[in-house]
Amino acid sequence: MAVTDPLGDLLTRIRNGQRAKKDSVLSPASKLRVRVLDVLQREGYIRGYSDEQMGPAAGIRIELKYFEGQPAIKHVARVSKPGRRVYSGSQELPRVRNGLGITIVSTPRGVLSDAEAREQNVGGEILAEVF
Repeated sequence: MAVTDPLGDLLTRIRNGQRAKKDSVLSPASKLRVRVLDVLQREGYIRGYSDEQMGPAAGIRIELKYFEGQPAIKHVARVSKPGRRVYSGSQELPRVRNGLGITIVSTPRGVLSDAEAREQNVGGEILAEVF
């Protein structure tokens, strides 16, 4: 079955894996998914990821992170969806939980967290929020 929202699928796999207390989850690979995982790893929400085969297609094994038995990611939500895209300038980027969480933004300089986008003074499409 075709996935209409690959990034939403990735975030759902992470959310479901953490609710089931899994050590890692497997997801199909794409450039956007890898860039989002880079941001999550830089910000400390996942331990890491590695390439893995999923039958004939390429996949990504995502190592989930826990702190004292609780998932590192309490909330993950897709903001910009295929039916409604959400864009923001660098100064109007939303702050998640007053700066305790991050917003993942697709900018002309790549996929960045909201703090990195503000620092580089670039805006773009708001992909997801995580805390």
